[in-house]
Amino acid sequence: MGNFLAGKVVAVTGAGRGIGRAVALAAAAEGAKVVVNDYGVAVDGASPTSEVAEAVVKEIGAAGGDAVAVADDISTMAGGQRMVDAALSSYGRLDGVVCVAGILRERMLFNMTEEEWDPVVATHLKGTFTVFRAASAVMRKQRAGTLIGFTSGNHQGSVSQANYSAAKGGIISLVRSAALGLHKYGVTANAVAPVARTRMSAGVPTELAEIGEPEDVAAFVVYLLSDGARDAGITGQVYTVAGPKIAVWAQPRELRAAYASEGPWTPERIAEVLPGSVGVDPMPMLAQLAAMEVAARAGERPNA
Repeated sequence: MGNFLAGKVVAVTGAGRGIGRAVALAAAAEGAKVVVNDYGVAVDGASPTSEVAEAVVKEIGAAGGDAVAVADDISTMAGGQRMVDAALSSYGRLDGVVCVAGILRERMLFNMTEEEWDPVVATHLKGTFTVFRAASAVMRKQRAGTLIGFTSGNHQGSVSQANYSAAKGGIISLVRSAALGLHKYGVTANAVAPVARTRMSAGVPTELAEIGEPEDVAAFVVYLLSDGARDAGITGQVYTVAGPKIAVWAQPRELRAAYASEGPWTPERIAEVLPGSVGVDPMPMLAQLAAMEVAARAGERPNA
């Protein structure tokens, strides 16, 4: 047992398997008391069971740690609140939340149904909101705390996961909003975009050039939960963790601008100015997609 998070109380969603489990175990190993949340569903969100959360609590206890299980659906306001309430009733405070829970329902956009869109957005994006909402109210009063959302490199876009990509992009904006709104209360908010071997990544049809293990991500999350990260002023950031690599994403900003010099813009004047003066910011994913299509036609497994 370490003491990097000694005295802290941390709640983790999706903590029954994969990265969430690794985060819960790592936080407990560094001295935190942990609320283990997992609805216990399959990758597509079906067949919930409370056993997976309880199993992780037993693991933590066997290693000398302290944890409680909350097998609740955090895509509901009541579920997010109950997880926070469990931390308060069990340990009297809440210092950090880590929102890892997520599901996948893949479909091309032109075939995607409401039943494939709503649960994915609800689990990822709304599930992060419900926990952030309940936790931030507590942390504001404490004047301290850490919110961590989980996003993905797929926030850039995805061929067959528009639901997932939209939710992950929304989480980034939610994290930045939380960082801005809670800064004066001593609360930080950041997002992590992991690339790790999990049951969700197992179905990726490409050979990932950079990938690590859940434990790599867990070590980084433990740091973000620590006083050291807060003292360093780390907030409103998006980090990728892929095995040995840690990277920070750029903040959104304008690249180029043009101004109408005489009267309002017209379609004709825009056609003259836009391509040459403002232009575009090329999508890296489009170039990557083209390379993958070439590799697929050659009978090779595409790299990403």
